[in-house]
Amino acid sequence: MNEVSRPHATLELNREQLRQLGYSIIDEMVKHYDSLPDQLIGMTKDRPSLEALLREPLPLTPQDPHEVLERAVQDVFGNTIKSQHTRFFAFVPGPSNSVSALADMLAAGFNAFSGSWYESSGPSMVELVTVDWLRQLIGMPETTVGTFTSGGSVANLSAIHVARHHHLGINDQDGVIYYSDQTHSSIDRAVRILGLRNHQVRRLPSDSRYRLSVDMLYGAVTSDKAAGLKPFCVIANAGTTNTGAVDDLEAIADLCQEEGLWMHVDGAYGASAALSERGKALLKGIERADSVTIDPHKWLFQPYEIGCLLVKEGTLLRDAFRLVPEYLKDMDKSDDMVNYWDYGLQLTRGFRALKLWMSFKVFGVEAFRDAVDWGIEQAEFVQQLLEANPRWEIITAAQIGIINFRYVPEGLVTSEFLNTLQQRIVDDLLASEYAVIATTILKKRKVIRLILINPRTTVEEIQATIERLTQLGEQYSVTLQATVTE
Repeated sequence: MNEVSRPHATLELNREQLRQLGYSIIDEMVKHYDSLPDQLIGMTKDRPSLEALLREPLPLTPQDPHEVLERAVQDVFGNTIKSQHTRFFAFVPGPSNSVSALADMLAAGFNAFSGSWYESSGPSMVELVTVDWLRQLIGMPETTVGTFTSGGSVANLSAIHVARHHHLGINDQDGVIYYSDQTHSSIDRAVRILGLRNHQVRRLPSDSRYRLSVDMLYGAVTSDKAAGLKPFCVIANAGTTNTGAVDDLEAIADLCQEEGLWMHVDGAYGASAALSERGKALLKGIERADSVTIDPHKWLFQPYEIGCLLVKEGTLLRDAFRLVPEYLKDMDKSDDMVNYWDYGLQLTRGFRALKLWMSFKVFGVEAFRDAVDWGIEQAEFVQQLLEANPRWEIITAAQIGIINFRYVPEGLVTSEFLNTLQQRIVDDLLASEYAVIATTILKKRKVIRLILINPRTTVEEIQATIERLTQLGEQYSVTLQATVTE
């Protein structure tokens, strides 16, 4: 038998090399966080430019780790728009926090596997505790069980699977799901992945406040039952992406209880507002939901990726996902040994809970509550600034950190002109690299949407951003009107 030889090269740095590289990485992170307000917000390069910059042959021999780090910082992260920047007001920002970033590094360094109790009883227990903290913040009962996911999309997909499994089993061809036209696109994607057909989906028009109409919902459920279909799930919104609208959760909970329907609340963005007293009042009824999605990497200031699904009757979550192949039977011996691979799509799972656990403990939940309150107040401050200028029309008032508005110049202008004007304003602000905002469409009107949840954002930055938007509105109103006249 031939003797087995070791590889010529090992996949290790020596102790001193590892320490030096680690310190260098920490130094880059500290520099990044300290200088964020002074940095340009970033730009995205085109594909050919990045091909020229980053395309290279497969590296067969070692390179200096510090040179590789420098390349990553300059050429990779240097070609991003910084969603944690204090003037990133588009989509849903990712403010993150430094302690959680270090926790992610720690979890990766120990390569903690959190799929089974057998391999990771400590990480599994931390996930149990941290999920229960979220359950308490929302006010759901002690029977609630949850699991961390990559984000809201997978949490929503999982919730609909649990609802369908519980209410319909394998006979799901006549099951019907209901949600509004303001519901996040992850729900549309989830029903597609789960194989629900067009006749099983009711995407209902939202009301004047961009909420799910309970009257329309009741009418649709009643009509479908009369037609021999099987309504099984309603998706309610706790903070829509477009406007921050919160559906009438109490009324929807009453309807679902009366009609025997599963109530899922997509609170990926807004459920975190339960930390705030005002937010808790807006979210009244969320605690009655059968399941809730919440994304800590949004308004709980965690690095990507961490979402969470909470299910009121925890056994239903496990029943919907649990499978025990032969090679895992050794790790399926006791219900006290929680195996998180029984609660979702992933068999292999990273230790996502650590960052939320560490940051809650290091900063205290009161600090997170103050940060959520600050986001709500920032949006209300923007509304005050806009109301002081008659050229700004507020389309949806500030609610849980989001406000929509548009610039309307003097004189008669067409809808097409106004839509073009809003886009020009947004595009030119982005080109300046000072701040990032985005547009959305509300009842066929293009509007400017600002979301303000970064606790590092200052009043001065908000004022400067609105001043720049106003200047751009004035400038392009004249330019576009001249073009139309010609």
